[in-house]
Amino acid sequence: MDLRMYYQKIRDTQAKIGDPFPVVESLETPDGGPAGRLTEVTPELAAKLIVEGGARLAKEADAAAFREARAKAKQAAEEAMAAAKVQMTFLPMAEWNRIQDAGKRAKSQA
Repeated sequence: MDLRMYYQKIRDTQAKIGDPFPVVESLETPDGGPAGRLTEVTPELAAKLIVEGGARLAKEADAAAFREARAKAKQAAEEAMAAAKVQMTFLPMAEWNRIQDAGKRAKSQA
């Protein structure tokens, strides 16, 4: 294998990729790698995967759907994290006693 040719192919392929974070679609590999899995990678890694035959650039529609699904999943995770937070309020003892006394007076007047 001519290493100069290999790295030149990677550089040429990388130059053709215009997206800063392209989405690649995996190709089936002889060692059992599944086909059709979408992944967002750097242009350098995308070019290497393409030259080695492990992936190809995803179609624009597929890439847009992939990014949309990731955005929805991120939003759902953020909402779940926000729901799991517990809010606490610390009161000075004098304030706590004042609130309790006001509640006792309201019950006795009712």
